[in-house]
Amino acid sequence: MGLRLKFNLVLLVVFVGGMGVSAIVSHRLLNENAKEETLRNAGLMMEAALAVRTYTVKQVKPLLDPHLADTFLPQTVPAYAATETFNNLHVKYPNFTYKEATLNPTNPRDRAVEWESDLVQRFRSDERLTELTGERDTPSGRTLYIARPITIKDAACLACHSVPAAAPASMLRIYGDSNGFGWQFMETVGAQVVSVPMSVPLNNAQRTFNTFMLSLGGIFLLTFVVLNFMLSRIIIRPVAHMSALADRVSTGDFAVPEFPARERDEIGVLGNSFNRMRRSLQKAMAMIDG
Repeated sequence: MGLRLKFNLVLLVVFVGGMGVSAIVSHRLLNENAKEETLRNAGLMMEAALAVRTYTVKQVKPLLDPHLADTFLPQTVPAYAATETFNNLHVKYPNFTYKEATLNPTNPRDRAVEWESDLVQRFRSDERLTELTGERDTPSGRTLYIARPITIKDAACLACHSVPAAAPASMLRIYGDSNGFGWQFMETVGAQVVSVPMSVPLNNAQRTFNTFMLSLGGIFLLTFVVLNFMLSRIIIRPVAHMSALADRVSTGDFAVPEFPARERDEIGVLGNSFNRMRRSLQKAMAMIDG
């Protein structure tokens, strides 16, 4: 096995090992970054929903309360305002969703589906839980969700949700008296759920990963070519030349020129040693012939 082949095999092993480790580490880090980016987007949506709720309670509802006796205005309900706001966002970004999933809602559109009900039950069973995150497979792809409990912390909410008799008549005319009642103070009745698709950040992460691996492969290929060129020029060609000179000298041919040891590296030192050996051998053969 020649020196070049040994060198290239070692280089190949190092490259394959390095590429493998780099691929595993970079792929994991890029996917983690993609998930963190998705979580940030979901968290931003959740905070926006809370801001809409707060705005509705503090600035919209007080202005419209005098009209509720005659006409129920759902715009005064924080959950309705937040949901409508994000329904408008949903038109442009159909995979981004916000829902105030409730076990017994006044508005049927807020009724929790199976997986949302599971989240609400987890909040109900553990009052210490303030947030849940997870991933789901949907028809549009992998989706990440953030959920926070909806707990009745304001007794004023019970005016519309305790018993039908306490609710505004205008609200009963719209939604009836069968749903959205029986809530208790400090009871967790639902969960705010924000769902954000992971496809965009994951696709970006995959493109970054592919670009990184292709760049790494290109760097290796360039390094491979340069190292092989340097190996041939600095080591293999001088050694092969020196080996040919040594073969001729070993047969008594002293007419061969000395090895041109112009460099001061190890090959140059070896060349000078070869030249001294050649001259010594030539003198020894001349003494024997004389």
